[in-house]
Amino acid sequence: MNLFADFENRIKNTLETIDIIKEKRGEVDFGRLTVEPPRDASHGDVATNAAMVLAKPLGTNPRALADIIAEALKADADVSEISVAGPGFINIRLSTAYWQRLLSTMIVEGVNYGKSKIGGGRKANVEYVSANPTGPMHVGHCRGAVVGDALANLMQFAGYDVTKEYYINDAGGQIEVLARSAFLRYREALGEDIGEIPAGLYPGDYLVPVGKALAGEYGPRLHNMPDEEWLPIVKEKAVDAMMAMIRDDLDALNVHHDVFFSERTLHANGAQRIRQAINDLTFKGHVYKGTLPPPKGQLPEDWEDREQTLFRSTEVGDDIDRPLIKSDGSYTYFAADVAYFKDKFDRGYDEMIYVLGADHGGYVKRLDALARAVSDGKAKLTVLLCQLVKLLRNGEPVKMSKRSGDFVTLREVVDEVGRDSVRFMMLYRKSSEPLDFDFAKVTEQSKDNPVFYVQYAHARCMSVFRQAKDAFPDLDVDSLDLPATVGDITDPNELQLVAKLAEYPRLVEAAAQAQEPHRVAFYLYDLASSFHAHWNKGKELPDLRFVNDKTDN
Repeated sequence: MNLFADFENRIKNTLETIDIIKEKRGEVDFGRLTVEPPRDASHGDVATNAAMVLAKPLGTNPRALADIIAEALKADADVSEISVAGPGFINIRLSTAYWQRLLSTMIVEGVNYGKSKIGGGRKANVEYVSANPTGPMHVGHCRGAVVGDALANLMQFAGYDVTKEYYINDAGGQIEVLARSAFLRYREALGEDIGEIPAGLYPGDYLVPVGKALAGEYGPRLHNMPDEEWLPIVKEKAVDAMMAMIRDDLDALNVHHDVFFSERTLHANGAQRIRQAINDLTFKGHVYKGTLPPPKGQLPEDWEDREQTLFRSTEVGDDIDRPLIKSDGSYTYFAADVAYFKDKFDRGYDEMIYVLGADHGGYVKRLDALARAVSDGKAKLTVLLCQLVKLLRNGEPVKMSKRSGDFVTLREVVDEVGRDSVRFMMLYRKSSEPLDFDFAKVTEQSKDNPVFYVQYAHARCMSVFRQAKDAFPDLDVDSLDLPATVGDITDPNELQLVAKLAEYPRLVEAAAQAQEPHRVAFYLYDLASSFHAHWNKGKELPDLRFVNDKTDN
């Protein structure tokens, strides 16, 4: 049950009964009316701007209209107090009986409390991580993995039909580099002294097992083949091994995808799917032959000073038209993006969300233009950029990892501090802001460590059940159908905690619509703070303790 949605409906129904509004109903719009928590909790439990947004079309004074609305709302049995503040804000304090019924609803709904239908079953595709399958994931991938996974879970909870997707970049030059790096480790496994890893190849120890596996399966046969024969074999084996490692790393972070989409499938059969996607854009008038002016700064790899096949992306919001087919007939990397987005759209997704690293900022406008062109503006596309994560230990930068060769891996971070701590801290800052992740602070047992503060609240909750079992041996505390007498919940401190819990459904909807999962982490910290405060009240006032076997009965 959403407290704020409930009172929004009540207020709208009350407005329909007021004469001045009934007379001009066709001239007023309730669309801008809001019901939310007051900025100052001492003013009440809910506040509405109804008088502020309706006064002008009704031709009256907001303050005078607020007085009329407030008087009408007094008839609601769940309104215990109502006041008008400033130019016309209406503050409402709710009855104890209302909070008690709301608490009963929370208990009955359990883990489903806060679920919403605001998504309306809209099909949403959340693509995240999508790290190149050339090695273990680093801490930068970790942030995108957590943000994407938490967002997908949040949207699912809010009523969207969500698919979690991983795009495997298994085509292109980096895969050949991977294969040659793995082949070097294969030669090493055969007993050859390979010396220092040459520049341009991947130096990490993670490829040693791949080389040993190749040696165990093929013996020296690969070594005797020409490049064009062993290269495709090693490419496939290396990519499979990297994806197995990536899946294992993601599992350690409790991140699981529904779909792993291979870029290679777009290039199969003579790149038939890419060609078809470009043909569709051509039919819609979005493709032409032409040349591009040299961009400012460093020239991108796909720029050519000759005629190419171009996407007319400037007509759908981009800064510059984008090359699709080079002068030699080969497809650009962006051409694969066109085919991939078309594939998503053809699968029936209403919303496509890309969670990318901060270094992909230049992709935002071209992807948005692509979405407009492919879907004729029917599909909504959002690109969330995750800023960099700086790893620290007691304020000092963390050194590189031998396993990866040049960065600290996601798995090393998870293994040291635990996945729950990693997930929470990766969300405890808006994804568009840089994040400092200090190992010492994340494991510190103090209020300054938000992970510990929230986990400690959970631990205290669990201790309530243990204490209850000790105090009432005959009570089945493991049952989900524990008897609850909410009529005894009357103390203002208890009701304040209920009010904090009542914010959750609204928080879920707002975070899902804004696509900001960090709001949930912030809310949990605030909720933990309210819980700890109430717990401490029980030390002073025995009647407020969570377990109290001293009763008058």
